[in-house]
Parts: sequence; C-alpha cells; structure tokens
Amino acid sequence: MSEFKKISTALVSVYHKDGLDQILAMLNAQGVKFLSTGGTRLFIESLGYECEAVEDVTGYPSILGGRVKTLHPKVFGGILQRRANQADAQEAKAYQIAPIDLVIVDLYPFAATVASGASQAEIIEKIDIGGISLIRAAAKNFNDVAIVASKKQYPYLAGILDTQGAQTTLAQRQWLAKEAFGVSSAYDCEIFRYFDSLEARPSAMRIAIDGSMPLRYGENPHQQGYFFGDFHKMFDQLHGKEISYNNLLDIDAAVQLMSDFEATTFAILKHNNACGIATREPLVEAWRAALACDPVSAFGGILITNRQVDAVTAEECGKIFFEVIIAPSYTEDALAILQQKKNRIILVQKRKIDTKHTFRSALNGALMQERDTKQETPEDLKPVTTELPTPKQVEDMLFANKIVKHSKSNSIVLAKDLQLCASGVGQTSRVDALKQAIEKAHSFGFDLNGAVMASDAFFPFADCVELAAKEGIKAVIQPGGSIRDNESIQYCDEHGVAMVMTGFRHFKH
Repeated sequence: MSEFKKISTALVSVYHKDGLDQILAMLNAQGVKFLSTGGTRLFIESLGYECEAVEDVTGYPSILGGRVKTLHPKVFGGILQRRANQADAQEAKAYQIAPIDLVIVDLYPFAATVASGASQAEIIEKIDIGGISLIRAAAKNFNDVAIVASKKQYPYLAGILDTQGAQTTLAQRQWLAKEAFGVSSAYDCEIFRYFDSLEARPSAMRIAIDGSMPLRYGENPHQQGYFFGDFHKMFDQLHGKEISYNNLLDIDAAVQLMSDFEATTFAILKHNNACGIATREPLVEAWRAALACDPVSAFGGILITNRQVDAVTAEECGKIFFEVIIAPSYTEDALAILQQKKNRIILVQKRKIDTKHTFRSALNGALMQERDTKQETPEDLKPVTTELPTPKQVEDMLFANKIVKHSKSNSIVLAKDLQLCASGVGQTSRVDALKQAIEKAHSFGFDLNGAVMASDAFFPFADCVELAAKEGIKAVIQPGGSIRDNESIQYCDEHGVAMVMTGFRHFKH
C-alpha cells in the first residue's frame, strides 16, 4: 500500500478567510474538488473555483440560525469512514456517502469575544459546534484524512502541496492531527475558564499555552527544559545566543521589577533579585548608580531599563560582562556597541506582562494566585511614630518598597537618594537579612546615615529597628501586623526614627 493518500475532495469551512486564497489556488491547480457552506462557499466561488454546497450533499439547508450546517451523516460519514475497512466501505456505498480527504476549518473567535466585553448571549453564540466536531472527526481518522484546524498550519499544507502535490503521508497527517487536537483542547479550555469565572471560586485548573521553545537545558545541564508561551510576543531578540532557562527566570523577574517604575531607572539582577538599581537622569547616571550598588554581583547579570539606550550608556554598560540587556529601544550607535560581544543577548521589550495570575508546581499539583500588582502610594503610608518622614524620605521609602516587593523573602532593602544601597534576600530570619544588607553596604562604601529601610513583612521583634538606627537609618517602611509592633514603634520614638506601615505584605518565595 502506498504511503501517500491522495486528496480528491476538500471540505472547507472557515471563519477567517485571510491566507486561504493561496491554499485554494494550489488545491484547485491539483484538481481537488471543493465542498463548503455559506460565506466560505461564496468566497471560493468569488475566486472562480467551482464549489459544491454542503446543503446539496446533505439535502438539508443551514438551520437554526446557522447553528446546524455540517452536522450530518453524509458529511461526518465522509470524514470518518475507514478506507481500508470493508464494512465501512459497504455502508458508505449503501448510503451514498462520498469520502472527504481534507478538512480545512477554523473556529469562531470565542476568546476574543469574551475579551471584547460582549454580552453573554453573544459569547454563547461564539461557542463553535460544527467546526470543533469537524476537527475532532478528521483528526481521529488521520489514517485517511488530513485536517488543517488553523491558518497557522497553512504554510505547512502549502509546503506539502508544493513539494508532493495533492497527497499526504501518514506522518504528515498525524502531525496535523496532533496540531488539531491542540487547537480543540485550547478552545475547550477557554470555554471552561469563561464559565468557571462566573463562579465564586475556580473548580479546576485548565490552562492551554500555545507555542514551545526548546532550551539548551533546564536549571542545570543534566535537566531538560522548555518554555511554553510566545516569547516573541513580548520581546524582539536583536542579537545574542539562545536564551536559557535561567535567563528566562531572570528576564521575568527583571520585567516585573521594572514594571513598577515610571521615572528613568536602570536595574541589574542576579538570580532573580536586584543587586543594583537607581533612578536618575540622564540614563547613563542611572546605570552608574545601579552598578555602584554591587559591582561584584553585577558580573554576568541581567540589565534592564525603561528608557531608550543611547551610545554613551551602551559604552558604559559594555565595560562589564553581562548576559542580557532589556530596553524599550536602542539608538543605532548603541546597538552597534552592544553587538560587539557575539553572545550578548539584546532584547527589545514590546509589552508588559499582562497575566493576572501566577502558577507554580507543588507536590502533585499546582499553586495559583493573583499576581502581586499592589504598588504603594503616599496615601497608603500610615505614620505610627512621633517622628514623621520628610517628603524625601517618603520618596526613598516608596522606591525601596518597590525593590523589596520583588526580592526573595525574607528581604530587607536599604536605599538612599533613589539608589539601592544594599539588600539582604532569601534569609531565614529578618534580622539576618538586615545584617547581610548592612555588611554589603559597608563593603561597597555606602554611608547609611540618612538612608531608609524597607521590609517585605512585619518585624517580629524590635531587633531590626535597633540595628538599623545604630547605622544611621532614619526612616522605615513595613507592612506592620506583628503582636510586638509597639516595641519597634517605641524604639523608633526613643531614637528619632520615622516609621510608616502600609498594611500590605510582599512575601516572594
């Protein structure tokens, strides 16, 4: 038996017509017969090709406002009949069911209709019935039938038609079937998630992410890794090597951190934590201040800014080794400078992260939560000490609070003049995080007199404010909520330290 299956009849029924004309032209040139419904049939005929109406095959018109068009044994029998099965062949002959060898179909835009804010009645009408049924039927019978379930597969089909004519191999049909079930399962996920969102709490997790990017390896060389998603929807990679698993984690952390800053800011991240960040004008001064925070950790880090990178800044950045730089744009001269290192990854960020939830595996399941999008404002700050913070201290505290929000817990951030002095991150006790931050600040020559301190969670004891005050720190921002808050407040009052509470904890694990 030949590996190839000839395409003699194609059923075409699509919502989106763009890109279809090229496929139809190639099929027509190969003598393939067209079968279609409604608007698609009119489109095919407008191109000058003959097309048999599904209604003429079934003997039934489109009914119920278009809800029922292709749902008929003469259509599904033509798709599902097994060509090598004698009983199927006899039944098909008895009921005059002609075989269908190729199905080209797409689905009503359900997700787009939901996103548009349409009424529930409009949303319900965009739940595709005939299309999804055609996809499943053709994909199930991939031994004999080719299924194209999305315009994304048009180039693949065009390649087949161009190189081997109107015939397909089993491997090709199986690949198309796999892609088709990917389309149908993602579509069903969207429908479930819409109905589930109407309830008070989710009843199950259904996630479908199109697109996969193989990585060199996972977190370590002995682990295989993949990224599922559309990386190029968020970034254009202008230069550099293949992006790694660890690069992606750092890029994600960098983008989330920078999303909280509006003024000209430059940040350096290492292992998902900011090791340097500063807000300054011009951009090159923001870079210099960020690098001064911890020039040791900056080696091999991830750089990100929210402004166009100019040549002067690029020249300064190029003096150290770094893995990735992210910016909204680059001048031509800056790009030429940065591209001098062949492996350096240069990214243009085209959009912010707009997902509302975060996910991570845990035990034999997954954890889901709302993304922490809270950004404290001056109105969120509740003074709890006799000493009130100055406007400059408020500015520095809000700056530090943004950094601590994006640092691994337990975390303490020390900042001054919109510059990170040092941070202590990922510690098992809050006072250890502070000790780490103070030691780092001293090692890089920072004077902490007049600096501010931010904590991602409350102080369980007064030891942190005691240690901070002895270093000259004059203002503290923290969520509050400890049963010993009064001890910390009392110490601050006795030593002229201003403290504000926000009421919002920012754990990050």
